[in-house]
Amino acid sequence: MRMFAVGATVMALALTNEAKATDFSELFEKTDPAVAVIYTTERVPSAQTRSGEVASEGLGSGVLIDDEGHVMTAAHVVQTADFILVEFADGQKMTAAVVSSDPLKDVALLKLDGMPNRIKPAKLGDSDKVRIGDEVYVIGAPYGLTHTLTIGHISARHRYDGTMMDGVQAEVFQTDASINQGNSGGPMFNTRGEVVGIVSYIRSQSGGSEGLGFAVTSNASYEALFESRMIWSGMSGVMVSGALAQALNVPQDYGFLVQQVAARSPAERLGLKPSRLAAVVEGQPMHIGGDIILSVNGIPISPAMQQYRGKIRDMQTGPTVPLRILRGGEVIELQAPVAR
Repeated sequence: MRMFAVGATVMALALTNEAKATDFSELFEKTDPAVAVIYTTERVPSAQTRSGEVASEGLGSGVLIDDEGHVMTAAHVVQTADFILVEFADGQKMTAAVVSSDPLKDVALLKLDGMPNRIKPAKLGDSDKVRIGDEVYVIGAPYGLTHTLTIGHISARHRYDGTMMDGVQAEVFQTDASINQGNSGGPMFNTRGEVVGIVSYIRSQSGGSEGLGFAVTSNASYEALFESRMIWSGMSGVMVSGALAQALNVPQDYGFLVQQVAARSPAERLGLKPSRLAAVVEGQPMHIGGDIILSVNGIPISPAMQQYRGKIRDMQTGPTVPLRILRGGEVIELQAPVAR
């Protein structure tokens, strides 16, 4: 009798596990069509010469979120991309352009050049309803292995309190679902097949997955891209201060050294110049020689610059916003078009 009870228990557990696997199989079949692999090409400083640039290919993931052809992804995947190609699981490919990006929150929105056929967009879920311990799954392209499913749990919720989480200034979910290079920008789904996060980064000592993956919550992503209407600059750079600012002859405490500028981006149309001269600064390799932004609309660059971004965006002082920059030792002014 006891052996029968033990056997029944084992069988029940097996059936439960099989049911869970079947559920995730069904969820994958339902949601994977909306998941995209994102291929990018951008210009980066040459590693072979002290100056110059070469083309570099990148890989990330994203998710189609509406019938207008909008794809949500991570900002670091596309921020300085010259060319973006999006591919879906059924083989449909199309080019895309960045329409909104917030590098501080590491989320971006692409607009496809055409709407893919017979693909149902994924639904954005309410990340405020997600609880610690909830089961989630991620679909992406780790190391180029496209449309890979990994399953895990919500390990923690980290609300943005003014301090950065690995450079990301947004509410993020921590998960033990396996995340690796190529997953960036991919969707994190709940067990209802709703997108509750956009994969951002991992913490790792080995360079691979160690069960410490992070995704910007869906609510934080939506707020940045649709409610705050963050524009895409097509530029990346680094803050300079202290001894480095002095060495670069920055005439104030802080400046923003432009590192990369995407082709056909607002930054390129404005005329900003990227850094292409390899150097070693305080023992760290970096590139210098690009424009150094000193102020935007009269507001000096500072570590608290993000506090002014909304004010700058919403200013209606005219058709352009003045940028003061340091170029070749000379302070000049450029006029940036105001986003409407």
